Amino acid sequence: MASAILLLPFSSLTTAHAAKGASQIDAVLVLDVSHSMSTSDPSKIGNEAMKMFIDMLSTKGDRVGIVAYTDEIQREKALLEIQSAGDKENLKGFIDKLNRGAYTDVSVGVKEAVQILDDAADPDHEPMIILLADGNNDFNNKSGRTQAQSDADMEKALKEANDKDVPIYTIGLNADGKLNKEALAKLSDVTGGKSFSTNSADDLPQILSEIFASHLELNVVPVDSFTANGSYQDVKISVPNSNVLEANISIMSSKPVEARLLDPSGKSVPIPSDDVLLSKSKSYSLIKLLSPSEGDWTLQVKGVNRDKIDINLIFNYDLSLAMDPLAKTTYSKGDKVKFSSYLVSGGQKLADAAQYSNMSAVLLVKDLDTGKTEEVPLQNAGDHFEGTYKVADEHDYEIKVKAEEESFFRETDPVTITAKSGGTGQTAPTQPADTQKKPFPIVPVVLGAIGLVVLLAAAYFIMRLLKQANRGFVGQIVIEIRDENTGDKTSPQYKKLSAFKGKLLLHQLLQLAPELRETEKVVFKPGSNDRILLQNGSACTIEKSGRAIDATRDFEMKSGDRITISLKQVDKTIFIEYLV
Repeated sequence: MASAILLLPFSSLTTAHAAKGASQIDAVLVLDVSHSMSTSDPSKIGNEAMKMFIDMLSTKGDRVGIVAYTDEIQREKALLEIQSAGDKENLKGFIDKLNRGAYTDVSVGVKEAVQILDDAADPDHEPMIILLADGNNDFNNKSGRTQAQSDADMEKALKEANDKDVPIYTIGLNADGKLNKEALAKLSDVTGGKSFSTNSADDLPQILSEIFASHLELNVVPVDSFTANGSYQDVKISVPNSNVLEANISIMSSKPVEARLLDPSGKSVPIPSDDVLLSKSKSYSLIKLLSPSEGDWTLQVKGVNRDKIDINLIFNYDLSLAMDPLAKTTYSKGDKVKFSSYLVSGGQKLADAAQYSNMSAVLLVKDLDTGKTEEVPLQNAGDHFEGTYKVADEHDYEIKVKAEEESFFRETDPVTITAKSGGTGQTAPTQPADTQKKPFPIVPVVLGAIGLVVLLAAAYFIMRLLKQANRGFVGQIVIEIRDENTGDKTSPQYKKLSAFKGKLLLHQLLQLAPELRETEKVVFKPGSNDRILLQNGSACTIEKSGRAIDATRDFEMKSGDRITISLKQVDKTIFIEYLV
């Protein structure tokens, strides 16, 4: 059984209580690329899921980041805003180049994903994390890393995700039957996401549909799968109204398929064309209809005889739900409070009676004193929903409207009212001023002496700083930069250090290139015996001889030492050699 759902991102409102959420998504896709995944995910289903997720997103506005981890971050791409088909191809190309590595620590990937969203938080976007893994850890004994340390890091990351309302959706990859389902389920349960598992790419449309449905307030509408007979078979695609911005049709099959498309008038529509986009991968095809006409479209699919074909349908609307502001927020027991709520599209109240005709709405009234929630039906007035709530007790209440039809639902932001008398509470009494005479200090001379010592110590410290600031470098640094997307590497650049004193930023040696700005916190200082000291205050990963080094404090480099610096914001690696 395949499934069809509607994907409806939200539009923001400023004049009423609008539905929580934004019209766009900030998603970080996190993939375990350790060697264990060679058996847990030999067909690289995780890669296919990530690419399919990207293809399902809107043509513009959503932002996607990628984290590939083992027991450390292997590759990373900061949030990239999708503005064209080329941006999606960029992201999918990055995924195709991910390689396997040794060992595993799930907390490393989750922690980095939370950090990416924290660094580039956009209050107008809905954040989410999708983790694809088998849920098992495998530590390098030489590193000294323990399960307890990993658990502590994970708990911290989950708390931060929870505090920032970032749900984590997990897809467990289980080709070898060794999935740690409980560990992955915990991550989703704690953060309000959902957990899934699969050993086949055939499950991806259903899983991704469920993720979209959960994250963006949708209901799943089932659609029958079918078995190909070698000829074109018709599948009805019903576009319910003119508010649909996009219709995403995903076709999953183990064998190649051909597709044709007819609009509601029966006219053939080329695939691809200006209003029909086509994306393909080894396990799926995705057809995206842009602003499709209302009515019944016909998708004709031709597959290999007896091959099972699953089709998913995801609609993308610009709809949110708003509530008229209340006249007041303080009431008495027995008062009747009137509510009015309506759909919004493109920042304007929707007056489409057809959209309302199949919808129902309720008030969700939560008694904040007892924790109980009551549903109060609202009347469908044709172009809005209306009703009243009779205040039951002298309690505080949180109230929101939920409107629903077969394919989706919407909720407004909650409003809080109170029916408690004297709700302002009492002000704590002011403490009387201390009228007792304060004793004269007993040791003024001692205090003065201490102050003098502090001044002398400060002067000595300042003199040391001045001396350090005037200390010069020796030798030179050789720099090469490799683009990880293309594999291209620049010619060696030799940077003499004699012109610098005190402190040198790597960004200075890179001619302050804006795209390499994250190297501003990678600092060199002159050391003794013709050496330099490296200090890393950035998120970049620094390695020597293939092993990560901790350069948060001074790391000494002598002549002939070579290091690599992997940037997090862009897909580039910097190779550095120090020579005297």
